[in-house]
Amino acid sequence: MSGGPWLTLIGIGEDGRDGLSPAAARALAQAELVVGAKRHLDLAAPIAAETLQWPSPLTDALPAILARRGTAVVVIASGDPFFYGVGTLLCQSIAPNEMMVLPGISSFSLAAARLGWSLQDCELISLHGRPFERLIPALQPGARILALSWDGTTPAKVVEELTKRGLGGSRVCVLEAMGGRRERVRHATAEGFDLADIDALNVVAVEVVAAAGAKVLPLTAGRAADCFEHDGQITKREVRAMALAALAPRRGELLWDIGAGSGSIGIEWMLAHAANRAIAIEPRADRTERIRRNALALGVPDLTVIEGPAPAAFAGLSPPQAIFIGGGGTTPGLIEAALAALPPGGRLVAHAVTLETEMLLVEAYKRYGGELTQIAVSHAEPLGGFLGWWPARPVVQWRLETAR
Repeated sequence: MSGGPWLTLIGIGEDGRDGLSPAAARALAQAELVVGAKRHLDLAAPIAAETLQWPSPLTDALPAILARRGTAVVVIASGDPFFYGVGTLLCQSIAPNEMMVLPGISSFSLAAARLGWSLQDCELISLHGRPFERLIPALQPGARILALSWDGTTPAKVVEELTKRGLGGSRVCVLEAMGGRRERVRHATAEGFDLADIDALNVVAVEVVAAAGAKVLPLTAGRAADCFEHDGQITKREVRAMALAALAPRRGELLWDIGAGSGSIGIEWMLAHAANRAIAIEPRADRTERIRRNALALGVPDLTVIEGPAPAAFAGLSPPQAIFIGGGGTTPGLIEAALAALPPGGRLVAHAVTLETEMLLVEAYKRYGGELTQIAVSHAEPLGGFLGWWPARPVVQWRLETAR
C-alpha cells in the first residue's frame, strides 16, 4: 500500500460489527494490523489480521503503529474517536491525510437521543480519566449535563455531590451499555438515588434542580469570600472583580498569580473558561495547601500551585499571557522580572494596600506607563440607631499592557 491514507480509524459501538458501515467492514477485512482495546477487538470479532491491544500508556503503541506506515492498519475506538477519543493522540504522530476516519455515534449523541435532549444545549463532560471536580462549575440551575463515567461508581459520586450542594431534587438518569444487547436506562432523583449494579460503561445525565440556598457557583468574577477557605489573605470580592476585569482573561491563556494567598484570583481566572490555565505562586506552605483545597472545591483541579518566593519561583515556568501581583510587591526586582516574562500584548496587574507598595506602583507607572487606579469600597453598617458608611482600606491598582 503506498500513497494516501494507510491507517483507518473506526468508531465502533456496543452493537459491534452490525453497526459498522460497509466501508468500515471492508477496512477490517483488508487490514494487516488491527489495534484497539480488548473490548473493541471483541466487538469487532472475528478479525483475521494480526491484533494489538492498547498498552498503558497508549503512547507505547505508537512505535508499533508507525512501523507499519504504508500498510493497511486499522485502529478501533469507541463511538466518535475525535470526541474525547484516541483520534487526537494519533494525529500527534500521523498527518490527517494519512488517515481515513469512519466515526461511529458518540455516547453523548446516544444519550441525547434516548432522553430527547437537544445536544447543543447540554453540558458535555468526560469524567473518564479526568478529575471528578470538573463537574462542579457545570452544576447550574436548569442545566442539562451529560457526563461520561469513569466506571460504575461514578453515578453515586455525582449524586453525592448534588445532594451535598443542595441539589438533591435534581433528576438523574444512568444510561448503561447503550446501543447493545445490555443497554439499560434508569431514572431517579439525586436524593432518592438507589440504583445498584451499574455497568462500568455508562453515561450519567443530570437535569439540575436547585433548592433555595443551594451552593451554586456564580458565573461572574467577584464570588463571595465564603466560597473560599482563607485566613484573611484574600482579595475582597469587589476588588477581585475589578482585578479580573483588568486582567481580561481570554480563552486558553495562562495566568501567574503571584502572592496567591487563598488562590482566589487564579481560580476565578480558570472559571472564566474551561481552557484557561493558572499558576498560583505562594511562599507559605500552609497557604499553598489551602489553595489546592480551594481549587478542588471550586472545580478547577488543574490549577498549578508553586510553593516559593517570587521572582525566584519563576524559573522553568511556562510563559504567561497575564500576571497578577497581589502579594510580595515590595520584593526587589519583582516587577521587572514579571514584565520580562510577559510576551507582547501581555497584561500585568498589581495591587497595593500599603504605602510602601503604593509608592513602588507609582514609580512603576511613571517609568512604564499604563493605568493607575485607586479602588475605594464602603459598606453600610449600623451607626447608633442609624446607618453609616464604613470604608475598607483603599487599594491602588496598576495595570500595564506590554507593547505589541
